[in-house]
Amino acid sequence: MVTSHLKPAEARKPIGAKHERPCPICGSAGAENWLRAPDRFHGRRELFQLLRCWSCSLVWLKDPPAPAEMSFHYGSDYDRLIASAGESSPERWHGRQGTLLRYKTGGALLDLGCSSGSFLETLMGPSWKLHGIEMSEVAAKKAQAKTGAQIFIGDILEAPYPAATFDAITCFDVLEHVYEPQKVMAKVQEWLKPDGIFYVLVPNIDSAEARLFGTYWYGLELPRHISHFSPACLRRVAMSVGLEEVDLQTHRNSALGYSVRYIDDEVLHRLGISRKPLAIAKSPSIPWRVFRKLFRVSIEPVLLKLSSLLGPGESIHAVFRKRAHG
Repeated sequence: MVTSHLKPAEARKPIGAKHERPCPICGSAGAENWLRAPDRFHGRRELFQLLRCWSCSLVWLKDPPAPAEMSFHYGSDYDRLIASAGESSPERWHGRQGTLLRYKTGGALLDLGCSSGSFLETLMGPSWKLHGIEMSEVAAKKAQAKTGAQIFIGDILEAPYPAATFDAITCFDVLEHVYEPQKVMAKVQEWLKPDGIFYVLVPNIDSAEARLFGTYWYGLELPRHISHFSPACLRRVAMSVGLEEVDLQTHRNSALGYSVRYIDDEVLHRLGISRKPLAIAKSPSIPWRVFRKLFRVSIEPVLLKLSSLLGPGESIHAVFRKRAHG
């Protein structure tokens, strides 16, 4: 494991420390320390503790920041990065559109955490009546202006939709951010029409790169990611609220460059060299771009091959259905 060579202060604690707090998904007691890590995206040093339930495999953040404090851990730099990634990756959205259309070709659709509306934009036309939920007022207004969708601004659990409203609900890289994912999925089940589908993507805590990079894995995103799912755990949550599995796969979604960047940041910090964190990093210098190019053609293919041998993909893609009989 990469972390073992650097011996970071935030490396995994020895397994064995038990916690009486029950698992928020299955209710089992006796969760154990999983790992401690800082917010590497913003370059902060405060450590956050993750716990793991060995019954359902959920990994969750112990004592997450209160909702009123969470904006400090996001900020405009994070919002800009997320919006930019969505708006500059049309192939990503068309792939997800293709998956959706295998199960539903039209109707009322709700996109949870719709950001600036990049996915909704791919569905514009007479076949779909588009809705979204978004916490950021700026992003929500942009989505509404761009797509004509009706956007609720606020928390998912506060949205006022009646039962059996939607033919499809989508949720891409959002469920890991919410405080009560099981309640959110129960709302999804309530809002879906009979035979409606829920298409969800989350990072995979049991993925190859999560195992390879440990506390440096980009997908940890502490403390913004409050819950971390394995395929088995996501399946269990869905079943617990009355959704049945249609399809569940892991896909390769490598963030290898960012994870390696976090290791570089740690090495430089230990050498007394400070560099701007990823959140505010400017365009790389020419020497850094040359190094990055050499890395991509020499070391990166080896690490990608190694990760493929270590385990499944970094992203869970799942489709669940609300049973027609309720």
